[in-house]
Amino acid sequence: MEGFWTRMVLRLWAALILLFLFVPIVLIFLYAFNTSNIQSWPIPGLTLKWFTSTWNDPDVRRALTLSLQAGLVATTLALVLGSLAAFAIYRMTWFGKEVVSLLFILPLALPGIVTGIALNAFFSFGGITLSLLTIVVGHTTFCIVVVYNNVLARLRRTQGSLLEAAMDLGANGFQVFRDITLPLISTSVVAGAMLAFALSFDEVIVTTFTAGAQNTLPLWIFGAIRLGQRLPDQIQLAVAPTYRRSDERQEGEEQEQRADIDRRQAPDQDRQRPQSQTHGDQVGLPVGPSNGGEDERDQGSD
Repeated sequence: MEGFWTRMVLRLWAALILLFLFVPIVLIFLYAFNTSNIQSWPIPGLTLKWFTSTWNDPDVRRALTLSLQAGLVATTLALVLGSLAAFAIYRMTWFGKEVVSLLFILPLALPGIVTGIALNAFFSFGGITLSLLTIVVGHTTFCIVVVYNNVLARLRRTQGSLLEAAMDLGANGFQVFRDITLPLISTSVVAGAMLAFALSFDEVIVTTFTAGAQNTLPLWIFGAIRLGQRLPDQIQLAVAPTYRRSDERQEGEEQEQRADIDRRQAPDQDRQRPQSQTHGDQVGLPVGPSNGGEDERDQGSD
């Protein structure tokens, strides 16, 4: 038997693990009420202004609505498909049953980026526009797994004699499911639905590849953390100096080009001026008074 100190050490170790898991969550919860926008500890005060500011943002409301829609639809599909798959795997004996069971679990085991890229490639090749439908399809692929695992585990712990007794007493298949099977698996179905909705609501990686230009709430939060809360204002303030520097640089380059053209044209004008004067003198020579052949010979010798 385990000693007293062994039990105490195990309990202490379990308490430390729970604190390691849940203390960061509690701190994040407290930061939501922080009066300062700087994440520092201790918190200077508590306020509710951040909730009001967030709710008044239309982008947040649209993202929240999209997340709720995708989560509810994906959870509903996962409940139906996952439960049917669990019943088929549990009650039927057929070739390849274990392989199919592995394929149902595989989407949750694969990295999210693999699933997201695969779905995005499928939608691109099929010419399917990314929308709420593609988000639901992407979320349903891994939400089915949690429902399937919960329902299958509960069915394996269910006594088959109860179903046989109900059928011996004259109950049909629907009555057996309604009066015996469904009450036995109800808690597993509810747990699977809660896990599926939670997974769908906070999914980021798969949603990134299937949402297109839409933003769910996790994507909006991720973008706000990475780029800032007021993205359009920040972009405008950040880009305006760049445009101003670009305009100034372009204006300076134009002035340099004009100055270079002026420098190039100046020597050409200086060279053209003597030629025009000489040409004018040559044209005007016959008009002036002539001194006879001597002047012409002297001029030719010169």
